[in-house]
Amino acid sequence: LQMAMLQPRFAVLDETDSGLDVDALRIVSEGVNTMRGPDLGVLIITHYTRILRYIKPDVVHVMYEGRIARTGGPELAEHLE
Repeated sequence: LQMAMLQPRFAVLDETDSGLDVDALRIVSEGVNTMRGPDLGVLIITHYTRILRYIKPDVVHVMYEGRIARTGGPELAEHLE
């Protein structure tokens, strides 16, 4: 809702999936999928891949000890899971 109201160019969602049940996760993901595109870039930070069942990432970066250790497509997240 805040993204829709503020209309940013770029949104950082830090552990948005933390504490959400499956229904809430689906609702949040639908909102992100509706808004993301050429006018809104989205960075999703998560420790788990469950949100990626609903939001297909363009690029996946794996952080390790404060650095990007690997970069790939959605298949990288699936491989790690």
